[in-house]
Amino acid sequence: MQQHAIPEPLQKLDGQMQGRLELAWKVACQAAEVTRSYFRSDRFQIERKNDRTPVTTADRQAELTARQIVSEAFPKDGILGEEYGEQPGTSEYRWIIDPIDGTKSFICGVPLYSTLLGLMRGDEPVAGIIAIPVLQEAAFGVHGGGCWYVEGNNPWKQARVSSVGQLREGLFVSSQVDSFERRGAHAAYQKLQSTASITRTWGDGYGYLLVATGRAEAMVDPIVSPWDVAAIEPVVVEAGGRCTSWSGPFNLHAGDLIGTNGHVHQEVLQLLSS
Repeated sequence: MQQHAIPEPLQKLDGQMQGRLELAWKVACQAAEVTRSYFRSDRFQIERKNDRTPVTTADRQAELTARQIVSEAFPKDGILGEEYGEQPGTSEYRWIIDPIDGTKSFICGVPLYSTLLGLMRGDEPVAGIIAIPVLQEAAFGVHGGGCWYVEGNNPWKQARVSSVGQLREGLFVSSQVDSFERRGAHAAYQKLQSTASITRTWGDGYGYLLVATGRAEAMVDPIVSPWDVAAIEPVVVEAGGRCTSWSGPFNLHAGDLIGTNGHVHQEVLQLLSS
């Protein structure tokens, strides 16, 4: 990822917040570059965690890189990462890291995996970054500061969701279809798929970036962990969309997530509950 200066409006926030936002962009860029250095190479090993999901050398090295940068700059902040768990802090801030969201895509050489970084103040998300290392795309959302999109060497531009008003005219994306089955929600998936104009399983963090930049209308995850979603809410909401759990407001620990352009959100909720 190109380490641009953060978007100009974010440079005008209060000093404490601005410093963390500048660091967040540095962390996301450097962690993303670690993953990209391993992509489509024979330099990483694949292991299985206790839940049988894969983890690679790239996941671990990227998270260690992110943790080191944060710890050196803000040693009192807490850190939660997918691979190395919780590091409690004494400040009100906590960083949540998913070094590779879409490890299966990464392993298969598919360039749609993402690096996710969320910044929490207490129990509330305040900033999030979705970085797509291989495609050199990123979305940076900050509550009160907007959502910003960058691609390659191009300048930042404000990200906005689409104006599509009905799912039958839009793109619905998700991750792995059998996650709906494991949740007992296969019928809901079928309803979403049959209603939407287009359905794709590009999913993971990339799906939410598509929503935030107006290229998809709805992204639905039936099974998620905190590190999968902490970065998402500020990005989608500040781009003008909605981000909730299946049963209510956004909750880091709800275990599921919906991100839409806002216009189709109620329709998606009805299809999930009908």
